[in-house]
Amino acid sequence: MAPGTARRRAAAGARPGSEAGVGGGGGALVPEQVPAVRLTSITKRFPGVVANRDINLAIERGEVHALCGENGAGKSTLMKILYGMQKPDEGTIEVDGEQVSFRTPADAIARGIGMVHQHFKLADNLTVLENVVLGAEPRGAGWRRGRIDFAAARAKITEMSRAYGLHVDPDVLVETLGVGERQRVEILKVLYRGARVLILDEPTAVLVPQEVDELFGNLRELRAEGLTVLFISHKLDEVLTVADTISVIRRGTTVATRLDPGEVTSRRLAELMVGSELPTPELRESTVTEEVQLDVAGLTVLTPEGRPVVDGVSLRIRRGEIVGLAGVEGNGQTELIETIMGVRHADSGTIRYGGQDVTHWSTRRRREAGIAYIPEDRHRHGLVLEATLWENRMLGHQTQRPNVRGPWTDRRGARRDTTRIVRDYDVRTPGIEVPAAALSGGNQQKLIVGREMSGDPHLLIAAHPTRGIDVGAQAAIWDHLRQARAAGLAVLLISADLEELMGMSDTLHVILRGELVAEVDPRTVTPEDLGSAMTGAEAAT
Repeated sequence: MAPGTARRRAAAGARPGSEAGVGGGGGALVPEQVPAVRLTSITKRFPGVVANRDINLAIERGEVHALCGENGAGKSTLMKILYGMQKPDEGTIEVDGEQVSFRTPADAIARGIGMVHQHFKLADNLTVLENVVLGAEPRGAGWRRGRIDFAAARAKITEMSRAYGLHVDPDVLVETLGVGERQRVEILKVLYRGARVLILDEPTAVLVPQEVDELFGNLRELRAEGLTVLFISHKLDEVLTVADTISVIRRGTTVATRLDPGEVTSRRLAELMVGSELPTPELRESTVTEEVQLDVAGLTVLTPEGRPVVDGVSLRIRRGEIVGLAGVEGNGQTELIETIMGVRHADSGTIRYGGQDVTHWSTRRRREAGIAYIPEDRHRHGLVLEATLWENRMLGHQTQRPNVRGPWTDRRGARRDTTRIVRDYDVRTPGIEVPAAALSGGNQQKLIVGREMSGDPHLLIAAHPTRGIDVGAQAAIWDHLRQARAAGLAVLLISADLEELMGMSDTLHVILRGELVAEVDPRTVTPEDLGSAMTGAEAAT
């Protein structure tokens, strides 16, 4: 237990008869222990939905406080309220003992509250440095007065990047970065602005175990310096590792507050979150057939400068088989799957699908032939957030039934099938006419999975299918993958969750700098050995 944690917990207390605060609020603190943030009786309503109902939290200075809850439980709404993006209908917010009312995120930032969103807020056409200082540009002195002092900003960002182990080059364009690197840029943005309360939304979703350990070490250093961290995660083992205290919300209300991670298990947290035991990714009996559905041979993709980002990759996926691909973000996974989908062109090598050479087929033709695709970034490539759910059901399938009848769009058919997806995939929504932006991240993901699993595809390219979703939604998606695998679906699974890769793969490859460097047995390889192979430290066996 971290120094001071026991004292803070004793000060926080719990309601009589509760399980370390189960069902209660943040608890009473002695006057000298004013929390960094206190939320009292927060309620937020939307048409037809109560997103938050009488939520109470107390987050003390210098602690890592984890907030758990399934997708749609109200975590995102609560964080938007704390960050000034929305105003509560009822309740109060206190920062350092002073009641505040935030109208905008700028108000929250001015009070030392920074947030790293699950879906990043970066400008692709700007450099890392420009993104970090945007809106907080340092100004020069003397004859340079009024001009942006890029040298000072670069020095500060470089030092912060080194000190916190974020390893980001300030001068590269954001559009060239992978998802994991983009997340580190977002963390730098918050730290650069001097945040004292740091809200991290799913910060480990794209990290390998060694990187997670580094991040947790950095969080402990920040905590020791008095920084307060609100850590939102669906990875319960990580929550138990890094948190000083844990709160759980379910269906918009507080069900447990200030739990001691030393006295609660991941299984108990899962029960509090979703009312069921913690699911585990696993495949049971083999369903792999001899029929090769995808055969990639010698595939190479070059950058405009002639550098290979996919370098001579060869792999086969049979019907009824899930082939996993493990690798640190930015090692060619994105380029590989985009080439298989026809979004990029191969510079050499072949792609055969169902025995046919599809290397030069268009994306549309591949789609119509039965290749489904769950993209790694649901906001950038999976949805039109302003469009309704039934319109998003049609994306990528707008030439196929039930979305068309002859040459005409079949809106009735699209609406009817969207209603089925909402039912079968437990997409929690007021209705199919709401925009996709109105859904939580996990419900957006379930909509995409339902869309891509419709129409009986023969091959599924699944990039991070359970990223940023709760244990209940994870279990549902794993079940759908297992059922489709048993029915003969071939799956290429890319994930940063090594437990998911090891549990859900029949065959597991490691990609490093665009090359497949190892094929491992997912039943026997350890996360540490796999992480070492992914970073080039040593070969996995």
